[in-house]
Amino acid sequence: MGGDGILVGADGVARCAWAGSSPDYLRYHDAEWGVPVHGETALLERLILESFQSGLAWITILRKRENFRAAFAGFDADAIAAFGEADVARLMADAGIVRNRRKIEAAIANARATVALRDEGGLDAFVWSFVPATHTPPATLADLPTTSPEAKALAKALKDKGFRHLGPTTVYAGMSACGLVDDHLTGCFRSGAGR
Repeated sequence: MGGDGILVGADGVARCAWAGSSPDYLRYHDAEWGVPVHGETALLERLILESFQSGLAWITILRKRENFRAAFAGFDADAIAAFGEADVARLMADAGIVRNRRKIEAAIANARATVALRDEGGLDAFVWSFVPATHTPPATLADLPTTSPEAKALAKALKDKGFRHLGPTTVYAGMSACGLVDDHLTGCFRSGAGR
């Protein structure tokens, strides 16, 4: 890995160095991270997974992603919004996901808030209204932000709409993952490819 955070793999391709730490990360980096995500279900999935990741390594969530999809009804907002205490108990007993009551209850609250947002244009329009007017992709790891004014504003707006467990750092990670900002390092083959 270069001091700039770029790693040239055995395939000769320059990538953000974190992508080289596991095959799961490599696939995620090359095919998904930073690609614009649209649609209520897809965005709700990302927000819920980012919320569950808080305090953990992303690889933990990535490797449990299919289990999360099964446990949370494919991230269908209406289905999750209807979850009750029996569902919370079921999820707390599910070793295939992260069993944290606060995060589980936040996921249910976030689904309910997503359903309520439909009256105002929906989650997609709401989240994408916070795309920064300008964003400079980072050249090195030292340039990589952990939050932004837009992430702080989106986190506050989400909280005001009833979303939980989505602070500015978590929201910024989601913005990077969902392509609202391009945080592939400039030496990475994916830099500039997302939007």
